[in-house]
Amino acid sequence: MERPSRQRQREQQAEQTSDETLKCPECSSTEVITDADQGELVCDDCGLVIDERSIDRGPEWRAFNHSERQSKSRVGAPITETMHDRGLTTTIDWKDKDAYGRSLSSEKRSQMHRLRKWQERIRTKDAGERNLQFALSEIDRMASALGVPRSVREVASVIYRRALNEDLIRGRSIEGVATSALYAACRQEGIPRSLDEVAEVSRVPQKEIGRTYRYISQELGLELKPVDPKQFVPRFASALELSEEVQAKATEIIDVSAEQGLLSGKSPTGFAAAAIYAASLLCNEKKTQREVADVAQVTEVTIRNRYQEQIEAMGFR
Repeated sequence: MERPSRQRQREQQAEQTSDETLKCPECSSTEVITDADQGELVCDDCGLVIDERSIDRGPEWRAFNHSERQSKSRVGAPITETMHDRGLTTTIDWKDKDAYGRSLSSEKRSQMHRLRKWQERIRTKDAGERNLQFALSEIDRMASALGVPRSVREVASVIYRRALNEDLIRGRSIEGVATSALYAACRQEGIPRSLDEVAEVSRVPQKEIGRTYRYISQELGLELKPVDPKQFVPRFASALELSEEVQAKATEIIDVSAEQGLLSGKSPTGFAAAAIYAASLLCNEKKTQREVADVAQVTEVTIRNRYQEQIEAMGFR
């Protein structure tokens, strides 16, 4: 049975992009791996040691699980745009325990509480940093509620920082600009979230979000493509517990309808919902218009109108 370390060494060797392929001088095999434990370059076929005493550029310690790796590592967390100070300042833990896990005395707890309070105060030196801290915390809260990945939060934070540097926030609410930055990041990263869904987790009206989003995208020159209804199909179908066959049929309906110009000026969520409804009927996995409308957050009237157009485009009567 092959050892995990040997398998890892082979994968690391395969990732090397050297112009010259290493060959074994004994058997001319190209299966040459690096044995990091011994510092040797070894032929995996005949076992010949090609090179020895190579430099190990990894850490001098070993870890067998995540907790050991965290305790032995001497570097901090990577720089992130989701924090106003990019995560470079020190954070005092809220747990009132020492390095051995023992509870602190009342005097020490009072001292740590005072230190923690002043640490939070000195992290923000002026009103601009306090506003940025509030905006980034809002972006993180809304992103968690929407269930979007970490990359979207990073992009949203970068967009907000650019808007702040360009002085685009003057005369607008911090929450509105933060929500617009998050919506733009979802569009930029290809994560399908409608304006209605973003407005649900925000504290500002949908009309203000749309107006601020258009202003920010124009001023910052964000190149955002129109939303493709096909991006909503997997999420809606999963919520409705529909099969892969229905998803494929819904994608086909959207493609055929788009080729005939029916997508222009239509809501992408409503268009995707109608395609899923039509596909569920064609694949004998019937879902009611109310069920589809609740998942897609559109009205039944929208589904009926788009459904009739798509059925005619597919050639069904």
